[in-house]
Amino acid sequence: MALMDFLREMVNEKRLELLERILDDRSRYITVILEDIFQPHNASAVLRTCDCFGIQDVHIIENRNVYMLNPDVELGSAQWLNIYKYSSEENNTLTAIKKLKREGYRIIATTPHSDDTALSDFDLGKGKIAILFGTEMRGLSKQAIDQADEYLKIPMYGFSESLNISVSAAIILQALRAQLTNSSIKWSLNEKEKEVIRLDWIRNSVKNSTIIERDFKKRLL
Repeated sequence: MALMDFLREMVNEKRLELLERILDDRSRYITVILEDIFQPHNASAVLRTCDCFGIQDVHIIENRNVYMLNPDVELGSAQWLNIYKYSSEENNTLTAIKKLKREGYRIIATTPHSDDTALSDFDLGKGKIAILFGTEMRGLSKQAIDQADEYLKIPMYGFSESLNISVSAAIILQALRAQLTNSSIKWSLNEKEKEVIRLDWIRNSVKNSTIIERDFKKRLL
């Protein structure tokens, strides 16, 4: 790709090597769905956690609350992720879940349920998963719970019955990423996916890349 080669010349070798190393660890086998998260601190912390554990895609549902980030917490992690927002429909939860089911994801609700599975017993081998996290105060909506295929819980041993959403996400994603990495599951991105993400990341690594890219395309014409 001519544009890719052109932009690569503006990025030093160490940076390019870092991008490739991180890209090799990225996965879409696990993805995250955030339903109506309204506290910027939590919203930002979850994105940072996804980046840390190599989760490339995050799906954000906005029914009542607008998803806002805190730059001091997020620390630029959003630019390395693919973020999909659902805010234009009457029922954005259903739209997001239906889309992910069509793409072959098992929908996993993080909520206590009669059929729930403890985190340590969860089986990733049955297929790729989309993990649903709900609002700080109310948790997941009834519709999200009803549409879920499976239910996941973090065992509790104290008086508190729940964890902060950003803490829950960190615990769950760390455990599942470790299981994924140590498994025989084919979880890596394919070459076409890597190529698209690689270009985005190189753009993010070049100052004024939008202007540079526009001038490059003008010269080609």
